[in-house]
Amino acid sequence: MCNTVFGPGAVVFEIKSQTKADAIKEIISRAKVFDGIFDKAQFEEAVFIREEQGSCVGHGVAFAHGKIPEISEMKTALGISRQGINYNAPDGRLVHFLFIVATNPSMHLDYLKRLAILAKMARMENFHNEILSCFAQEEVEEKLKRTFSFCSSQSIA
Repeated sequence: MCNTVFGPGAVVFEIKSQTKADAIKEIISRAKVFDGIFDKAQFEEAVFIREEQGSCVGHGVAFAHGKIPEISEMKTALGISRQGINYNAPDGRLVHFLFIVATNPSMHLDYLKRLAILAKMARMENFHNEILSCFAQEEVEEKLKRTFSFCSSQSIA
């Protein structure tokens, strides 16, 4: 599982959008990991509907997801914004890392496990600086794979 979570096309490097809605649309359209989704408009709508219920946001990181029945394998993308996205975060900070997860409605438990690992990654002391210091998408993907593997091998607290 670890090697497929952040494979080629899972990172959208240097997203330009500065609002939550535009950033979500940009990541869904640019992340190659979502290319296998037949109806991206349906997925986008599912993400926005879920976002109306609230987001997991804080410390410059946000998580968005949408459930669509057509996929059989969970897909995760990370959009990176050096300038920051106005996500209306409770802590008032701009979001620099926006994770978007596509999942089948039947994968709820697996989604929660993935979200817990991603949240653990985002709380790691050097995670933000290590990712922002990268200058190539492939470098980010490699660091994400290593960090995801490390975090998933640890107990989730």
